[in-house]
Amino acid sequence: MARIKLSFPDEVFIFSTNMPVRITDINGANHLGNDALISMLSEARAQFMVKMGLQEQNVDGVGIVVTDLATMYQSESFFPEILRFEVGVTDLNKYGGDYVFRVTKAASGQPVALAKYGFVFFSFRQKKVVELPDYFRERFS
Repeated sequence: MARIKLSFPDEVFIFSTNMPVRITDINGANHLGNDALISMLSEARAQFMVKMGLQEQNVDGVGIVVTDLATMYQSESFFPEILRFEVGVTDLNKYGGDYVFRVTKAASGQPVALAKYGFVFFSFRQKKVVELPDYFRERFS
């Protein structure tokens, strides 16, 4: 089975935030669980959107829908470590693009994970994929 290989240039990351690994994020193997990491990626993305002045859904009912997720784990993380989440946007196309993430241990810089979310813009009123809004393309091109 092929392994996922992710690599992103440093300049793509334009936002960062720190989050602690909570005791409830620990799995049966006594380290950060993949489900918890995915939730933390979503939180980092939401903070990124707020910092960029963007909303999850606009007044016309158009918002972002995640289409896929790839995660490459690089090391374990444990309670109560602080993780640094760096976020960027790449590969814009007609309908969406990718959010990319680099996760490291804040104290040491040790890599924990790389990840990407594919996304499209979606009209919740029309129930269909719509073109990437100009304001989004201009912000990240």
